[in-house]
Amino acid sequence: MKRLTLVAAVMLAFAGPVAAECYADYKAKRDEPLNLAYGVAQVSDANCSPSAAEGELAPRLASDGWTLLNVLSTFGPEGLEERKASASAADHFLRY
Repeated sequence: MKRLTLVAAVMLAFAGPVAAECYADYKAKRDEPLNLAYGVAQVSDANCSPSAAEGELAPRLASDGWTLLNVLSTFGPEGLEERKASASAADHFLRY
């Protein structure tokens, strides 16, 4: 019994945390000429709230000339297929 407990403890120690996946859907704009976009991006688990995701996404988008307008929501992998099917997200689906 002690061996079984020891083996279980070692397995748990090396298993580590299971990585969750977090995504955000957002709206952004680019000026001259005005271009509006809806997109989906993966964000870190630590930033899996709309307000925290804004802080992570704004610099990514800005590096390509986009201004983040707002993060609509954050969600797990279960929401990806629904958003991938959206024609409006096609060009910006997991791009940033």
